[in-house]
Amino acid sequence: MAQSPRRVGKGVLGRIGRSRLMIILALLGPGLISAASDNDAGGVTTWSVIGARYGYSMLWLLLLITPILAVTQEMGARMGAVTGKGLAALIREKFSLKMTAFAMIALLIANFGTTVAEFSGVAAAFGLAHIPAWLAVPPIAIGVWLLVTRGNYRKVERVFLVLTAIYVAYFIAGFLARPEWGAALHGTLVPKVQLNSLWILTAIAAIGTTITPWGQFFIQAYVVDKRIGIRDYVYTKWEVYGGAVFTDAVDLFIVLACAATLYKHGIVVETAQDAAKALRPLAGEAAALLFGFGLLNVSILGACILPLTTAYAVTEAFGLESGLDKKRGEAPAFNGLIAVFIFVPALVAIIPNLPLVQVIVLSQDVNGILLPIILIYVLKIINDRSVMGDHINGRIYNVIAWAFSIALIGLSVTLVASPFLFRN
Repeated sequence: MAQSPRRVGKGVLGRIGRSRLMIILALLGPGLISAASDNDAGGVTTWSVIGARYGYSMLWLLLLITPILAVTQEMGARMGAVTGKGLAALIREKFSLKMTAFAMIALLIANFGTTVAEFSGVAAAFGLAHIPAWLAVPPIAIGVWLLVTRGNYRKVERVFLVLTAIYVAYFIAGFLARPEWGAALHGTLVPKVQLNSLWILTAIAAIGTTITPWGQFFIQAYVVDKRIGIRDYVYTKWEVYGGAVFTDAVDLFIVLACAATLYKHGIVVETAQDAAKALRPLAGEAAALLFGFGLLNVSILGACILPLTTAYAVTEAFGLESGLDKKRGEAPAFNGLIAVFIFVPALVAIIPNLPLVQVIVLSQDVNGILLPIILIYVLKIINDRSVMGDHINGRIYNVIAWAFSIALIGLSVTLVASPFLFRN
């Protein structure tokens, strides 16, 4: 007996729906993982400092940064889906050896500073439990090295993301602290700029911790690694957009929590203990424990990702052997870079009396200053039809990305000239 048209149609639609759901679940990862990785030790610390120092007045930067983050991350993901190659490989193919070396030097400097920030986050987290950095950081560095070189870091990465309770904690603490919603809305919609070196430095750090040079390499490599082709890319595209909104929503509530607690009482974040006080509306006396737990997780996550991303990018750029499945003698540059980018930053982080919060924030300034260099390479490649075919940037994307890069360069130049231009 033949089925009714209604039942046939419902069954077909059901199969289509299940098929799309399976595709989405299979492709899930690049946008959300990359976004969550942005909120590492540098992200949590920088936005905590902003909320404590400036209250709600810098929230407008988040409104500006979010679409730019979405655009820049989407460009990297799209290049990976179209070409099946990492960003470093495309830079090598498109530019001269000198230009490739220049890009890699910028990446090395930015990534080294960020990895120092990750191990500084480890030191700060253990400092909340009164455990000295020299005792806590070396075992963590060894553990990270073993995890990266001998373990399945992607599985562990997802575990860390699940365990990173600091994100959810800030959402809850932001509400419990009863922020001034009117002031927060005003700070979001009405730009307020201070003409002094500290404010400019903080603004660059806010940008550099959210839109990172290493993030451009990471998301493209992630798309390539998952073998996401342009046919199924539409799902990844919307995930990238969702990830950008998620990561900046986390930053928003970090600022709200710190503005409503620390800024309100004139507490400037100089140490991890200061930042932990923002979670008191949620955790009470256990605030330091909760903050330390979250900071340790995001710091270890970043300490795993940064050295591996750096090693892959540099070896790919110069056509050197790479891969965790290779023996040390088969990929000496790859394994050497991983070791250097784990143990040297760890050594920096245990320098006695190192101002950990300041080191973390300054590393994000380095990211912000060097970011336009990487974005210019990205823009040149993504607008090349011989590489991207019909998937080059549209006019709106180019306007946003170029305007942002030029503005960030201008902000960096202004920072250098600020001692002569402004009275601090």
